Amino acid sequence: MKHILFTLRQCNAKLIDDEDYVNETLRLACDVAGATFLKSTSHKFEPQGTTAVALLSESHISFHSWPEDGYAVCDVFTCSDGIKAENAVLFMQQRFESPSMTLKKTVQRYEGSTNECDTMI
Repeated sequence: MKHILFTLRQCNAKLIDDEDYVNETLRLACDVAGATFLKSTSHKFEPQGTTAVALLSESHISFHSWPEDGYAVCDVFTCSDGIKAENAVLFMQQRFESPSMTLKKTVQRYEGSTNECDTMI
């Protein structure tokens, strides 16, 4: 399981404020990563900003924007070693025309057997 937290900076404000474009980007990011898209949900804020989540068979991709500042905070969480989460991150950076990205953290969320995962502490 891999969880990548990142911030896209100096984005094209028009693109990160366009709810349809954001949803399309998340859907395409799933394809680029080799993930299985299930569905998405989003909300357009007034006067600006968009939040969206793409649900995957393998977990999710999320997006939250502040067009007035030109940035978006995002994450890609996958629970399959076959998914190329980094490809989704780079694709999103390109689609939102962000020349500057800050990778906050890449976390290996779990590396044990199913039995260990189900254990409560």
